[in-house]
Amino acid sequence: MLNDMRLDSNRALLWGVLASAVLTGLVWLAGTRLGGVVLLPDQGASWYYWKLPEPTAWTRASAWVGYAAHQLAAWGLIHHAQTRVKRHTRGLHPVNVVALAVNFGFVLLHAVQTQVFYDGTAQDVSIFSSQGSVVLLLVVVLLMESRRRGLFAGHGRPFPADVVGFTRKYHGYLFSWAAIYTFWYHPMENTSGHLIGFFYMFLLLLQGSLFLTRAHTNRWWTLTLELMVAVHGTLVAVMNSGPDGIWPMFLFGFLGVFVLTQLHGVGLSTTARWYVAAVFAVGVVAVYSWRGFDRIDEIVRIPAIEYLVTAVVALLVWVGIRLAAALR
Repeated sequence: MLNDMRLDSNRALLWGVLASAVLTGLVWLAGTRLGGVVLLPDQGASWYYWKLPEPTAWTRASAWVGYAAHQLAAWGLIHHAQTRVKRHTRGLHPVNVVALAVNFGFVLLHAVQTQVFYDGTAQDVSIFSSQGSVVLLLVVVLLMESRRRGLFAGHGRPFPADVVGFTRKYHGYLFSWAAIYTFWYHPMENTSGHLIGFFYMFLLLLQGSLFLTRAHTNRWWTLTLELMVAVHGTLVAVMNSGPDGIWPMFLFGFLGVFVLTQLHGVGLSTTARWYVAAVFAVGVVAVYSWRGFDRIDEIVRIPAIEYLVTAVVALLVWVGIRLAAALR
């Protein structure tokens, strides 16, 4: 108990966010040393620009071995916490301290690996796999929180309790994979898009290190992590395609999910939620008055994809549970 009181998880969370900002600054600083790396011309949306024209076995191995070691270490710590620790506390467990140290160590390793070998795992896998891993993380959050906050304005709990329970119990393994896979996909470049993305990844790694603590289940903190994708997606879209690009699809798409679902899980009053919805509606009208209402269908694409994928994931989990029961 004394140990838990001394190492308060909410205080650790605050320090972790500050450390993530400092690490992002160091990524920017270290990235100034990468100006001599020669890259191929951009070849379109499915092309990842930041990879070596002529990779070697060493450059590939440096990224994949680093990723594999990081991933296995994280999964091992989650398994230890679930099988040995089990209980939630206000303070940090010793395994949380180890997890924070392990993730910090692999962040430093990836920074060194970028300086020496440059390439991430992007050399061998599609850019859509990196984007898809984060989308999968977001939709599983919708699934695992559906019985607490519903899917639509606090209502709609269509998924069986055993499906939701399964995702709540084992989500750490999936979320760890999504964050670490995406983290090692990219070299530690210092473009604005990379810096925003790495800061987001650092926050996800921090969250993944605080399992079985109250900070890990703080509703405002987890909501912030869900909303960060709207900030990241919008800013990257503006940087890549300019003010006339598709940034409203990302901004209002992810905020649409927020207004429909995520907003209803933090205890706000009905009046406050209506105010937020009204601000969202005013923003949509203002932007599409300039952009053209013939393009307003953009704002439903991301919510439609997220809710559809949530249903598909729920179905797959349900089938897996039933098959496992039948085999037993």
